[in-house]
Amino acid sequence: MEAAVTECRCDLETELERMIASHEGKKDDLIEVLYWVQDKYGYVPKDVQLIIADKMNVPLSTINGVITFYHLFSSKPKGKYEISLCNGTACYLRGAPRVLERFEKELGIKPHDNTGDNMFSLNLIRCLGACAVAPNITVNSEPRARMAPDLVPEIINELKAKNYTGVIDDETD
Repeated sequence: MEAAVTECRCDLETELERMIASHEGKKDDLIEVLYWVQDKYGYVPKDVQLIIADKMNVPLSTINGVITFYHLFSSKPKGKYEISLCNGTACYLRGAPRVLERFEKELGIKPHDNTGDNMFSLNLIRCLGACAVAPNITVNSEPRARMAPDLVPEIINELKAKNYTGVIDDETD
């Protein structure tokens, strides 16, 4: 099993080097390269950041700055199900703190952390742009509107059962 993981990782690193070469190492393409890495690995590992820094001749501090500035990048592994809670003004005023508190209680983690089994990640984001149906969450980038604390256990149980559909609740007020 370990050999398969190592081989897989080597294949990804070879593919990464080809991807960087296809951009001729242009520093302006850093975000595109990081997006590719995030998609392939699920996060941007430190050793991969070092490869990017070397091949693209970009300081590691610049790469870290981009990763920490954009919420779609992560420097640590994410859970299988990434739950992101909107903490923008409308969501906040319509109950996001209570929804967050329920997720924290049910999952046993704080924002920007993973459960011990890496099944769930919990994140806070600024705004999903769906203020009229606040509060909002996303699960693996799929939106869910009109969240309420009592819906949290249902969502977690659906995800655990792998039956989560990601369907947007489009009821009207």
